[in-house]
Amino acid sequence: MEHVRNLIIGSGPAGYTAAIYAGRADLAPVLYEGIQPGGQLTTTTEIENFPGYPDGISGDELMNDLKKQATRFGADIRYGIITSVDFSEKPYKVTVNGENTLTADTIIIATGATAKYLGLADEKKYAGLGVSACATCDGFFYRKRIVAVVGGGDTACEEALYLSKLASKVFMIIRKGYMRASHIMQERVLSTDNIEVLFNTETEGLFGEEVVEGAHLIRFRGTDKEEKFDIAIDGFFLGIGHKPNTDVFKPYIDTDSEGYIITDGVATATNVPGIFAAGDVADPHYRQAIVAAASGCKAAIDAERYLIENNL
Repeated sequence: MEHVRNLIIGSGPAGYTAAIYAGRADLAPVLYEGIQPGGQLTTTTEIENFPGYPDGISGDELMNDLKKQATRFGADIRYGIITSVDFSEKPYKVTVNGENTLTADTIIIATGATAKYLGLADEKKYAGLGVSACATCDGFFYRKRIVAVVGGGDTACEEALYLSKLASKVFMIIRKGYMRASHIMQERVLSTDNIEVLFNTETEGLFGEEVVEGAHLIRFRGTDKEEKFDIAIDGFFLGIGHKPNTDVFKPYIDTDSEGYIITDGVATATNVPGIFAAGDVADPHYRQAIVAAASGCKAAIDAERYLIENNL
């Protein structure tokens, strides 16, 4: 059975940055890329807010740069999905693709979080062409334009308020006749002049020749007041939350009510000694590439210190 000192699970900004630092520290890290090599950023056409790229860069290019840098410092990057784990005793065991099992002295979990979508075919069709799950990431591209945000919770309200400072108009599309958001967030949305809330409304589809140009909506579905109508928009933002990719670890790793891994304050340690978490999998608040990369750095340093302190 193969044994490694440092195993990194996940290949977004957090995983690759952890591999860079672990490699430079001679930890001989092994990184499994998971189901989506490069993580969520590979679905983003252009990134303008990652430091060091004044002219912007595509998500694919940025992830390839990080991957090359990690490889340069000796990281062993492999394609594979962790299908089961056993963290009940040291060294910790992980199974890859349901077949190969290896053990590790330290593990960095950087499996990210997956944005929740409505399940419309048009969401995939226009991915990166008007459909986004991150207003902070992509809002800048919609300055002085018209956008829509789907959702009625705090996340959707935060997205709508952020976009209202950039876009000329923001529609909020809410399936129910009320918002689930906190009272203060509701007040802020309803008092913002360029936000129009569409209650009891669902999205049936999107349209546009090459990019999103509008949305097909239905109001009061299944009632005698049912009404179908279209709105013209340039951007369609999902504000219905994210699901952290933690299911395989939950028997051993403590998570919050939403499934995000709980870490030890400013450090990246989990409740299991020698296992650390970095990136969106442990971050329900910021969900930014630069924050994920920074936490990957922290996790690698934490793992190195753990190995030294335990003579591993």
